[in-house]
Amino acid sequence: MGVKVMSNFIAKFVQDESGASAAEYALILVVIGLAIVIGATTLAKSIGNAMSDAATCINGGTCTR
Repeated sequence: MGVKVMSNFIAKFVQDESGASAAEYALILVVIGLAIVIGATTLAKSIGNAMSDAATCINGGTCTR
C-alpha cells in the first residue's frame, strides 16, 4: 500500500509543471556550480603535479618525460 501511494505521489509530482521553473533553474545552477568546482579542483591538482614534476626535473632529479 505504501509503495503505491509513494509511486502515485512521484508520478503526480513529475507531471506537475506549475510553479517549478524557479526551482528547476536553481537546481540547474547548483549542478553547473558543482561541475565547475569539481573541474577546477581536478585542474588545480593536475597543474600542481605538473609543477612539482618540473621542479624535480629542474633541480636535477629524475625527469619522467
